[in-house]
Amino acid sequence: MRSQRLGRSPVRVTALGFGAAGIGNLYQAVDDDTARRAVDAAWRAGIRFFDTSPHYGLGLSERRLGAALADRPRDEFTVCTKVGRLLVPAPGSQLTDEAAGFDVPADHTRRWDFSADGVRRSLESSLDRLRLDRVDVVLIHDPDEHWRPAVEEAYPALHELRDQGVVGAIGVGMNQWRMLERFVTETDIDTVLLAGRYTLLDQSAARGLLPRCRERGVSVLAAGVFNSGVLATDDPGRMYDYRPIAEALHERASRIAEVCRSHGVALPQAALAFTARHPAVASLVVGAQTAAQVTRNVDLAGTPVPDALWRDLEAAGLVQL
Repeated sequence: MRSQRLGRSPVRVTALGFGAAGIGNLYQAVDDDTARRAVDAAWRAGIRFFDTSPHYGLGLSERRLGAALADRPRDEFTVCTKVGRLLVPAPGSQLTDEAAGFDVPADHTRRWDFSADGVRRSLESSLDRLRLDRVDVVLIHDPDEHWRPAVEEAYPALHELRDQGVVGAIGVGMNQWRMLERFVTETDIDTVLLAGRYTLLDQSAARGLLPRCRERGVSVLAAGVFNSGVLATDDPGRMYDYRPIAEALHERASRIAEVCRSHGVALPQAALAFTARHPAVASLVVGAQTAAQVTRNVDLAGTPVPDALWRDLEAAGLVQL
């Protein structure tokens, strides 16, 4: 599978990445064997980039990913994790993490911490869960309400860790593009993880963030290409950005699906190809819980899409190229 460097860093990522939120029991639980088979399927398909976070299942995603990669040659894969939320033990809790979207016991709570010390503590804990002596990429995770500590404390700490060779590449991961553009403009990051803001249904990052990334040599890791499910099936689903979709937006998705069908292209196939075609995008980070989902995503991503599809979608006013 094709790979490329993240910005000016030495770190390489494959064109398709494995998003590990699903094996952290996002929305529904899967057992350890199912999670392991999903990672194994990704490896067999040539995927060598794996994205996780302490946030995903209160550390479950990192633990499962670490276990699945433990017997792989360390110099053959790239792991990305995130900082900004410390996991604090909550002994005796009888609750689940349902409010955060994960079907796991709430045996820890999340505490926002973008301090330099918090960054180091978070990374140390992640290394332990991942069974690794280093992480290749570290992202500041969801600093939407925390710009100042993120840019004044977390970023300098990551910059120092990169200079020391402790991590290979640094960046920021968010579900919005405006603050990412500020980070790209005002700091020296290697990459951004952009979730859901450059897709068949939402090209809001196309006029500001993506050109700025090109200008600054910052690579984009594109996540959320299915917008939480609406674009994941041939007939558009009913979830968009983690909530029920508005009827007008669902109608637009249905019109896009009709144009895709006229070209013999499945809607999720088009969703993957549309995001991947932008020159700023280094990797599509696509989540999966099962081996079958991984195989399907790889097959869809590897099937060519005719350029005429994009012209017809643009002519119909359904996408902006």
